[in-house]
Amino acid sequence: MRKELIYPFDPSYLLENRRKLRKQLLAESDGLIEKKIAVLGGSTTAAIVQMMELFLLNYGIKPSFYESEYNKYYEDAIFDNPELEEFNPDVIYVFTTNRNITKYPSMSDDVDLLLNQEYTKYENIWKSLKKRYDCPIIQNNFELPYYRLMGNKEASDIHGKVNFITRLNMMFYEYAQNNENFYICDINYISADYGLKQWMDPFYFHMYKYAVNMNAIPYVSFNTANIIKSIFGKNKKGFVLDLDNTLWGGVIGDDGVEGIQLGPEESGGQVYSEFQRYLKEHKQLGIILNIDSKNDYENAIAGLHHPDSELSEDDFVEIKANWEPKDVNFKTISEDINLLPESLVFVDDNPAERHIVSEQLKGVVAPELNSVEHFIETIDRNGFFEVTTISDDDLKRNEMYKQNAKRAQAEAGFKDYKEYLLSLDMKGIIRPFEPLYYERISQLSNKSNQFNLTTHRYTVNDIERIAEDAHYISLYGKLIDRFGDNGLVSVVIAHIDDETCDVDLWIMSCRVLKRDLEYAMMDELVKHCKEKGIKRIIGHYYPTAKNKMVRDFYDLQGFKLLAEDTEGNKTYQFDVNDDYKNKNNVIKIEE
Repeated sequence: MRKELIYPFDPSYLLENRRKLRKQLLAESDGLIEKKIAVLGGSTTAAIVQMMELFLLNYGIKPSFYESEYNKYYEDAIFDNPELEEFNPDVIYVFTTNRNITKYPSMSDDVDLLLNQEYTKYENIWKSLKKRYDCPIIQNNFELPYYRLMGNKEASDIHGKVNFITRLNMMFYEYAQNNENFYICDINYISADYGLKQWMDPFYFHMYKYAVNMNAIPYVSFNTANIIKSIFGKNKKGFVLDLDNTLWGGVIGDDGVEGIQLGPEESGGQVYSEFQRYLKEHKQLGIILNIDSKNDYENAIAGLHHPDSELSEDDFVEIKANWEPKDVNFKTISEDINLLPESLVFVDDNPAERHIVSEQLKGVVAPELNSVEHFIETIDRNGFFEVTTISDDDLKRNEMYKQNAKRAQAEAGFKDYKEYLLSLDMKGIIRPFEPLYYERISQLSNKSNQFNLTTHRYTVNDIERIAEDAHYISLYGKLIDRFGDNGLVSVVIAHIDDETCDVDLWIMSCRVLKRDLEYAMMDELVKHCKEKGIKRIIGHYYPTAKNKMVRDFYDLQGFKLLAEDTEGNKTYQFDVNDDYKNKNNVIKIEE
């Protein structure tokens, strides 16, 4: 990832060097996923689209755009639009601001009537877009007004613009809470963070019809890109954290436990305590914490045992405290927890260490940290863990990775791998898609990279459509063992064409690799094919930089190679016969 596009970035530099950066990103990027984004604007949106493209490319998404004509967002949404229909967007972004509010209340108006009229306009937009395009919708809320006619009473009086906007925003939020695939871009917060006076500079609107200051545009585009990358599974999954002068002030090896800055006794210690609390809060979202420190292990643990430490050993999945280079430890951590290094954010106060890790491990982000007072701001504004959905598996992720560590320890005690698998007492649940799991299935299709044979991505709406279509076989797999529940970890989607079943997607979470669940899924797929009179299964492998581990997957399942092109794309066939023998003999499948 390019440092110029990581917060804090220079908006003027990005606007001036857009073309150069775009060219560099396209040249450097590998395995981009392509997405079509429609931007329906209530003001000029050209620069917004240009900046959004840079941030999305930096996230591994190659966007193409449809832009509505100036202030034609309502018409494009409500009426027939052959051009937009042909474009067939993957995401629609409705970019409106408080300049698009039709009418603010006067002292003599029926305020509730005006409020409902304004809200209904937008609700009609969202419903029309969902019906026509059935894709995720991102909608701006409204920022506060440029002036307050009644001063502070604007907030409490129902006739005030501040009050009106606040109530309208609350109606938007209620819609978001009750409708899937609908997301709010919080320009109310973004404008406050940027500075409302600068954000609302009237010059840019009256001269160029940009509703926001030009230098604020990268911040809007950045936040929108964060929502989009979250929708399509490009979020980070955890932290790798330094200790000295990062989680506490001072060097514990020199200063001792009693000499480090941490806790309420002094201002420096309070700041580090606040940062620790901030990091710990991420665990409730399923974000995992790890340590990579040049320290004696005993010193590292002693620091976590400090009476004022907000974090304890139990908060971390992996603790690497030794004198190995940090990039080596970082790579070991990612391997131990079966995540790609780029899934983890490196947090270290030392710029030399940040440089080494980000240079040696492609895709790893190491945000620039200056004084500890700004650690939270820098990490938080980057939106590494932008939340669009939260599944039960997300909430249990920390515990799942800890359970994996226990499995690894148990494995070390066995010489025979099959004996180890049998010792896990594994139970599997493999069933056709159910509404309860649509969201998790979609999430898994967008997140998995290493074990994903075709890299196809699916929205929740796609999953629902497939589940209800008799021309598809859809299977999900859950795995439970004596250490705990791994959750929903595998998905197969295949479409039926006469006596042929063609596998569109076969994915599995990396946390259950080498546990034979893939064989259990194969057994269940063959069983469903037999029930439907299917004679053959077609499989595909499309190589990427990340899925090399499954390049021989279909060979191992007994498929025959039909074709392979110069780029390594392979097509396989498996003949479904009555003499098929189940491949799984270590997982008990629940009937």
